[in-house]
Amino acid sequence: MALSGLTRVVGSTPSGRASVRAHDRLGHSWLDTETAHLEGILRVRTLLNVIWFVFGGFWLAVGYAFAGLVLCLLIVTIPLGVAAFRMASYAIWPFGRAVVQQPNAGAGSVVLNILWIVLAGWWLALEHVITAVAQAITIIGIPLAIANLKMIPISLFPYGKQIVPTDSLSAAQRPLHSL
Repeated sequence: MALSGLTRVVGSTPSGRASVRAHDRLGHSWLDTETAHLEGILRVRTLLNVIWFVFGGFWLAVGYAFAGLVLCLLIVTIPLGVAAFRMASYAIWPFGRAVVQQPNAGAGSVVLNILWIVLAGWWLALEHVITAVAQAITIIGIPLAIANLKMIPISLFPYGKQIVPTDSLSAAQRPLHSL
């Protein structure tokens, strides 16, 4: 079938999945609808991450990195500092990653979460609230403010959780707020 100079070919990939490609008159494939959809998602993620970085993500990451440096001063709190650096990387570029429960987290994560809240978690959560309020002033910033507020639970309780790429999760495992 030819639509505006393109021929639509339906076939299957080597893995057996259906594939729809559009070809130009010379036979060059220029659009795979599944690939185009994934590229669109990646573009949206990148755009959201850039906007996030400019309107608050950089300063949130600086706050987490500062907490990590302070917590690494004492040998006893180095595990808390490592968690702060892990959170800094998530706070600077959050879209395309999701927070999931770590299945083998035990009593140690409860103790570390209590220490975390006392030493760094409460003021990092406060940093998220302040940033969210500032972002919510503009219409463009409202989605960022909502994402910022959704990061508060992990800023309070980072242990027993894992930050993973969204693409590595099945649809059933993926949190509703992840993009």
